[in-house]
Amino acid sequence: MAESGTDIDRAKSELEAGKLVAIPTETVYGLAGNAFDPQAIASVFKVKNRPSFDPLIVHTCSLERVRSLALGIPEMAVALAERFWPGPITLLLEKRAVIPDLVTSGMNTVALRIPKQPLTLQLLERLDFPLVAPSANPFGYISPTTATHVNDQLGSSIDYILDGGPCDIGVESTIVGFENNEPVIYRLGGTSREQIEQVMGKVKVMPHSSSNPKAPGMLKSHYAPRVRIVLGDISTMLSQVEDKGKTGVISFRSSFEDVPQGHQRMLAPDGRLDTAAKNLFSALREMDTKPIDLILAELVPDHGLGLAINDRLKRAAAV
Repeated sequence: MAESGTDIDRAKSELEAGKLVAIPTETVYGLAGNAFDPQAIASVFKVKNRPSFDPLIVHTCSLERVRSLALGIPEMAVALAERFWPGPITLLLEKRAVIPDLVTSGMNTVALRIPKQPLTLQLLERLDFPLVAPSANPFGYISPTTATHVNDQLGSSIDYILDGGPCDIGVESTIVGFENNEPVIYRLGGTSREQIEQVMGKVKVMPHSSSNPKAPGMLKSHYAPRVRIVLGDISTMLSQVEDKGKTGVISFRSSFEDVPQGHQRMLAPDGRLDTAAKNLFSALREMDTKPIDLILAELVPDHGLGLAINDRLKRAAAV
């Protein structure tokens, strides 16, 4: 198991030595390495068992530093940065040569963001390099939202976990790029489409890719538990299940009498989408520990953060 704590200097020294550190963000925990060090970047791919065609997000601490990593930042990108950074939005921009091709899977664009998490922001301010930091979990599995989640999955493969407590948002950042001078959402996430459209006007949302994605987090099947998950109307699906004792349920805010209470998880008893987002990955992870053969789940209201929650649920259920 990896050591964990709040020692920013320890995290800094490990990263400067080319090692990997798990870091907290407001979205999920990231597996961080020096974004200028090809060997550290390769270690991130190896530890996650992540395919090299899936690019990484680069984290830094200021718009000034972003300008040193990206070329010709569009005015629309600056407007989004000034409105939402630090925060759960990632901008896909033309990269400078200082960013290794391994980070971007050979593409000429790099995904950049400034996280809104005090410990990690302090760490980034003290480092002379940015960090690649995809979610700190085996590739394709449920993203971690606590230090314990990271330790349970990758504790034997990393050197230190910077523990910032539970993540505030619980789903990954929204990724926005720019095509023909128009904003495009490549991945739905912690900044809602509605919030972005308040700044940009109407925004196109890209479908997922099954191979060679243009931005991180676009693969169709992702965030999946080991137990099969099926989406639909839970009551209808339960009526067709013979052994309800071996069935798990993830609902928005409903309870079901025929299923053991210990096999049920309500994402938002208060009916709030931000509560549902914060609980989503922990609910999936908890269900994976139960003696069940099947998880039945339902989509949440499809607006605001609900768009990102439903995106993750659909990909968790993809086969």
